[in-house]
Amino acid sequence: MLSCIRTTTTGGFRHLSATGVDTYADRFGVGPDLVVQEIGWGEDADSSISEAIEDAIGAMLLDEDTLEPCDLVLLWFREGDGDLVDELVDATRNLGSGGRIWLMTPGAGFPGVVAPGLIAESAQLAGLLQTKADRFGDWQGSCLAASKR
Repeated sequence: MLSCIRTTTTGGFRHLSATGVDTYADRFGVGPDLVVQEIGWGEDADSSISEAIEDAIGAMLLDEDTLEPCDLVLLWFREGDGDLVDELVDATRNLGSGGRIWLMTPGAGFPGVVAPGLIAESAQLAGLLQTKADRFGDWQGSCLAASKR
C-alpha cells in the first residue's frame, strides 16, 4: 500500500522507507552507486553501520589504503587514536567535490569518547564544517563538509 511509504530527502538523495522509520542509510544520506571509504574501523566499531551503508550503495566500502576518489568517508575515531586534525586532513585526500566525512566517535559514557569541542576545533583546523550530528547506537556521528571560504 503506497500510503505507508514515506519519502525522505537527505544529502540530495531520495529515499523510500516502507516502515516510515529512518534507516542508517537514510540518516547518512547514502544511496546506490555512491563510493564510500571506511577509515579507522576496529573491533569496537558497529559493523551494522558499515553493513547498512554497503547494502544502500550496492558495493563494498573502500579500505583506508585506496586511492580511488570517493563521495563519502566513514571515519571511526576514538580518543587515543592520534591527532584528529591529521586524521581529518588524511580523510579528505580522496574526497570528491561536494563530498562529506562522517566522523564516528564513541558516545558519551563509552571508552574512547571524544569531547565535542575537540571535534569542532579539529574540523575547523582541517578546513571542515560540521553540518549535522546524529546518534547511531553507541556511536556519535558528526557530518563534516568542506567549509566555504
